[in-house]
Amino acid sequence: MGGNQSVPKITAQDRAILDLKLQRDKVKQYQNNLKAVLDREEAIAKQHLQAGHKDRALVALRRRKYQQGLLLKTDGQLENLQQLVSTIEFSLIEVSVLHGLKQGNEVLKEIHKEMNAESVEKLLEETAEAREYQREIDEMLANNLSLDEEDTVQAELRELQAVVRAETEPSKDVLPSAPTSEPVATEPLAELQEQIEVGSDLARTAIPA
Repeated sequence: MGGNQSVPKITAQDRAILDLKLQRDKVKQYQNNLKAVLDREEAIAKQHLQAGHKDRALVALRRRKYQQGLLLKTDGQLENLQQLVSTIEFSLIEVSVLHGLKQGNEVLKEIHKEMNAESVEKLLEETAEAREYQREIDEMLANNLSLDEEDTVQAELRELQAVVRAETEPSKDVLPSAPTSEPVATEPLAELQEQIEVGSDLARTAIPA
């Protein structure tokens, strides 16, 4: 009897809505996971500044800004797609939505790759392989950061430099503490005692026996 019941058909719009939900869930997951990476990159930038390596500190901060931008961009794109798939004219924009979902998946793969802890630590290493990796990252980021993002990175660098200076300068500029008691004039007292003794000797020789 129940065999004649029709199974609801899953439409392209249903699939798009499901894909969007999965992608947005991943973005939120990556936001949480990437926070530790972003914090570590800031710490690495600080260590480079303390060692006087401003150029290498910039690489770490640029990569950090790039990763932050990936998350914000992806979340914004998915929010726009969410509004599109909810429209009644979905069939008219289906191709655009599917293309947007495909782009979203590609960016999510890129974000996942950026969360590799080993690649983050390479920003701090001194080996030839690590330095080559740092150079490649810097070249890649030079073409992927906007002028506004680069300005933000430079501002973050100045702030971090100020923090490093504040932590190191006090130890260099500590003045010796002022004496709490008056200095003891030992040499003048010794000279005075010697003069008194000499005067006593002269007085004894001047008095006849």
